Amino acid sequence: MWRSFFTEGKWLLWSWGGAFFIILSLFSQTWIDVKINEWYKGFYDLLQEAPKRELSEFYDGIMIFMKLAIPYVIIYTITNYFTRLWAFRWREAMTYSYMPYWKAVDAKVEGASQRIQEDAMNFAKIVESLGLQVVRSLMLLIAFIPILWGLSENVVIPFFKDISGSLVVVSLTASLGGLLISWIVGIKLPGLEYNNQKVEAAFRKELVYGEDDRDNYASQPTILQLFTGIKFNYHKLFLHYGYFDLWLIMYNQSMIIVPYLLMGPGLFTGAMTLGVLIQTSSAFREVQGSFSLFLQNWTRITELRSIYKRLSEFEAAIGFNKRTRPRTRKA
Repeated sequence: MWRSFFTEGKWLLWSWGGAFFIILSLFSQTWIDVKINEWYKGFYDLLQEAPKRELSEFYDGIMIFMKLAIPYVIIYTITNYFTRLWAFRWREAMTYSYMPYWKAVDAKVEGASQRIQEDAMNFAKIVESLGLQVVRSLMLLIAFIPILWGLSENVVIPFFKDISGSLVVVSLTASLGGLLISWIVGIKLPGLEYNNQKVEAAFRKELVYGEDDRDNYASQPTILQLFTGIKFNYHKLFLHYGYFDLWLIMYNQSMIIVPYLLMGPGLFTGAMTLGVLIQTSSAFREVQGSFSLFLQNWTRITELRSIYKRLSEFEAAIGFNKRTRPRTRKA
């Protein structure tokens, strides 16, 4: 998986050069995110004092936001497009790297077509999505933790006001606690996803054989038996995803009000302005969202673990971990 794209000479420019471009683009987005967070304070302070301020100041604030938002949209769009292209190149590298090894194996490799086509495709897609989020989250944490740490000085609630960087501590604690509960709630999902791919592969294989030999394959009893296995596994999968979705929605909704609960009293006591409250809420959302990356993507991670396991088994079966490229077996 990794060796085919990051060590093969043909793909080095795409793999490492593309990764550098993506990181540079994400750095630009993070810089704009910080500037927008600073904009929140000034703009919402303006709204709080609207009767005392000029209308022209309001439009000036809108123009400042537009100067930040338009470049952000352009960079975001280019980054997403290039990342999809980069992930597809990764899939291409995996496909052409697997083929010589697969063809050189005398023994039949179960589900080889699915591994090379479907699993390689899904692996590239998920790594594209998760990889982009991981790098972006790391940059947001580096940028926003100092901001949120400084804003924690405005907390007036007893106990929390005595903790340095209390908002950062609360964000980290909530994210780690949420991750632990997510692991407990979703502990059976990886195994169910893995089994799901196995029963789907058996069903698809029978249908493929049936296209060429309808008399001996894809009979009604066989299809019924195979699809019953699919149905049984999907029902178990849906049930466990239902538990997980219930927990995740509850967690996300509760996190929305946390910064307001901690900072809101300060607004009524005059310890802070509306702009500081909104800026803090935005910074908390960025930090907490970055800390909660794995929690929010638990189902994608579960799917990736299942795909990684199947591809690892496939690589072992075809001897892909050998450093020498085999000669294609002659017919």
